[in-house]
Amino acid sequence: MLCAISGEAPQVPVVSPKSGSVFEKRLIEAYIAENGKDPVNGEELTTDDLIDIKSQHVVRPRPPTLTSIPSLLSIFQEEWDALALETYTLQQNLAQTRRELSAALYQHDAAVRVIARVTKERDEARDALSKVTIGASRSAGAGEAMQVDSEGLPPAVLERVENTQASLSKIRRKRPVPEGWATSDSISAYKPLETSEPLYPGSRALSVNSTGELALVGGIDGVVGVYSLTQKSVVQTFKTDGPVTDATWAGNKAIVGSATGSVKVFENGSEVASFASHAGEVTALAVHATGDIVASVGVDKSYVLYDLSTNTVITQIFTDAGLLSVHIHPDGHLLAAGAANGQIKIFDIKSGTIAAEFAMPGPVKALYFSENGTFLGAVAAQSTTVSIWDLRSSKETKVLDTGSYVNSIFWDYTGQFLLTGGPSGITVQQFDKSAKQWSEPLRSAVPAVAVAFGSAAQSIVSLNDAGVVTVLAQS
Repeated sequence: MLCAISGEAPQVPVVSPKSGSVFEKRLIEAYIAENGKDPVNGEELTTDDLIDIKSQHVVRPRPPTLTSIPSLLSIFQEEWDALALETYTLQQNLAQTRRELSAALYQHDAAVRVIARVTKERDEARDALSKVTIGASRSAGAGEAMQVDSEGLPPAVLERVENTQASLSKIRRKRPVPEGWATSDSISAYKPLETSEPLYPGSRALSVNSTGELALVGGIDGVVGVYSLTQKSVVQTFKTDGPVTDATWAGNKAIVGSATGSVKVFENGSEVASFASHAGEVTALAVHATGDIVASVGVDKSYVLYDLSTNTVITQIFTDAGLLSVHIHPDGHLLAAGAANGQIKIFDIKSGTIAAEFAMPGPVKALYFSENGTFLGAVAAQSTTVSIWDLRSSKETKVLDTGSYVNSIFWDYTGQFLLTGGPSGITVQQFDKSAKQWSEPLRSAVPAVAVAFGSAAQSIVSLNDAGVVTVLAQS
């Protein structure tokens, strides 16, 4: 056994339960005293967590005075220990600095592309303005239309949004729990039943269609697969132009966002539309209640709405920070976007204006509206908690601590069960409306980067970063 810090055989070996690594006791205690975390994976660690390893104890001779060679060697050993600890810390700091520099360079590149696009549009606008003739009788359709950022929705789209909101808001609170829906007792009995082979490396995207039979799965190789949960195999694949960052179903259409900034629409195995409105990575997608309007957000500080019925861009709204997550209110009148500066921005979809802002302790990596239209669940990066915001009072009414990092959340159709997934496992949090209390009917050790409920919440579908799809249900 070798110490993970010094690389030497430890005299007093201990093991960290957080990473499973072996350390020299004096070195890890010095590191914990300074940093308070495991040096291998960065998780919180205390000296009380360390586990001693029994090994044959060799009695060292008592060191003589400092004038002797053995005593000098002992001093050299102590100096070497300090140097090894310092070198390890410097290596970690160097890796962190490289990551920060890479992110800064990417943001700079995205900013340069935004400036270039805006400059080009400005020049086109000036050119078009210079050609305008007062009193001319040219038809409105003549010439090439100039693409500008819209401040609101077109009348036809606005009418669809308003009609959808009016019809859904009337029945939402009176809607009963569908027959055959999962209960707390049935969910508590869920266990992993089916596990696929690794499909796509570096997977981040998972979406289950309305029937609960097909799942979209995508990874860093730019391939998106349609995985049949009933046949337990990939039945169809699509290819996009970069690492897949998110994917979702809009009816029978597959919508895919990539790190290159593109949003592509696939139907019946073919690409039917492609958009490149974002100047940088597309970070998340969401589908509107109409079923044919899709939203995307990106690091270029904007969200874009697309009309799938005409395969056109409806509007693009810019804000003051890069956006990492997005979800649309069940009634379709609000869009929530999670920003890299820790702000949750609630936009009025019809006008594109900000209706409210909530503050989170870090970059907002996941958002999900409850189906009752009242609550919004949010997760900050490197957080073990889910914040529940009440839209009526604009206050954080509950903080659910899952005990481990959360990557993804998903609220069921009835608004009772909030599903969370992270590297340490899956939980289901239940809200009892009558008692106004939360409980946890399920905790499973299946790691996940994305999670979703199956049909009628009778199963849970999870995806890990190796592209393995796992289905949890009653045996």
